[in-house]
Amino acid sequence: MMINSTQVSYFTLGAYFDVGLFKYLFFMILMSLYVLIVCANLLLIVVICVNRSLHEPMYLFLCSLFVNELYGSSGLFPFLLVQILSDIHAVSASLCFLQVFSLYSYGAGEFANLAVMSYDRYLAICCPLQYNTRMTFKKIAVLIAVTWCCPLLLCIVMTSLSTSLQLCGTIIEKVYCDNFSIVKLACSDTTINNIYGLFVTSLSIFCPLMLIFYTYMKILRVCFSGCRQTRHKAVSTCTPHLASLLNFSCGACFEILQSRFDMNNVPVVLRIFLSLYWLTCQPVFNPLLYGLNMSKVRIICKSLVLALKCRPLM
Repeated sequence: MMINSTQVSYFTLGAYFDVGLFKYLFFMILMSLYVLIVCANLLLIVVICVNRSLHEPMYLFLCSLFVNELYGSSGLFPFLLVQILSDIHAVSASLCFLQVFSLYSYGAGEFANLAVMSYDRYLAICCPLQYNTRMTFKKIAVLIAVTWCCPLLLCIVMTSLSTSLQLCGTIIEKVYCDNFSIVKLACSDTTINNIYGLFVTSLSIFCPLMLIFYTYMKILRVCFSGCRQTRHKAVSTCTPHLASLLNFSCGACFEILQSRFDMNNVPVVLRIFLSLYWLTCQPVFNPLLYGLNMSKVRIICKSLVLALKCRPLM
C-alpha cells in the first residue's frame, strides 16, 4: 500500500532485539556515557567562555566544536535511553524526522568545524606574521556562522524531500531514525532524493576533507623546510585535530558503507555498534583529547576544580 510519509503516524525500529534484564545494564552504561559527554563538553565550553585568555581563534573554534558535540549527542542519547527501556520500539513520524535532521546536521557540522580548525592552524603555522590581521574576530564570527548555517540549511532541504515521499513500509532497520533507511522504504521515485543526497555528501564531507588535505599539505611543506620550533608547534597543535578527524571519518565511513551495501552477513551486534560509533565516540573523544592535550585548558580546568573543592559550604 502506498502512503504519503506525512500521513505516516509512526515508524518501527527493527534493529532492537530482546536482551532481557540486560537492557537495564545497557541503560546505565548509556546514561553514564551521556552524563560524561554533557559534563565534559559543558565544562570546556564554560572554561573557554569565562576566561578571556582563551578568547583566541583556536579556542573559539573548539568551543563551537564542543557545542556541536552537545547538540549531536542530545539528538541521540535521550532517544536511545527511552527505546532501550521500551517494549514497543515505535517512534512518531515527526520525532523521527526531527532526529534525522539533528543527526545529519550534527555530522555535517562536525566536518565543517574540523575544516575551519584546519584552516586556522594553516594560517597560524604557514603565515604566523599575518595571522592576527587575517584571522580577525569578524572573520571568526563569519566562519563559525557558516559552519552552523550551511549544515542546517542542507539538512532542512534533505528532510523536507524525505517527508514528501510515498512510502510502502514503516520499519527502519536501525536503532535510531536514518534518512537513507526511510528513502529505501519509498515506492515512489527517489531520483531527486538520491541526487540531493550525493550533493549533500559531497558538500558536507568531501569538500571539508579536500580543504583539510590542502591545508595539511601546506603545513607539512612548512614543517619540512622550517626550524625545529616550527615543527614542534605544528605537531602539538595538529595532532589532536588529526586524531579527531580520523576518528570521526572512520565512524562516518562505517555508517555510509552500512547504509549503502547489504550487511546481513555481519552480526547484528556489530552492525549496531558500527552505526552508533560515529555518533557516540566523537563527543567523548574530543573533550578528553583537547582538554588533556592543551596546557592552557588543562591548567584552567584544574584551577576551576580546585576552587570548587575549596569553596566553603553555606
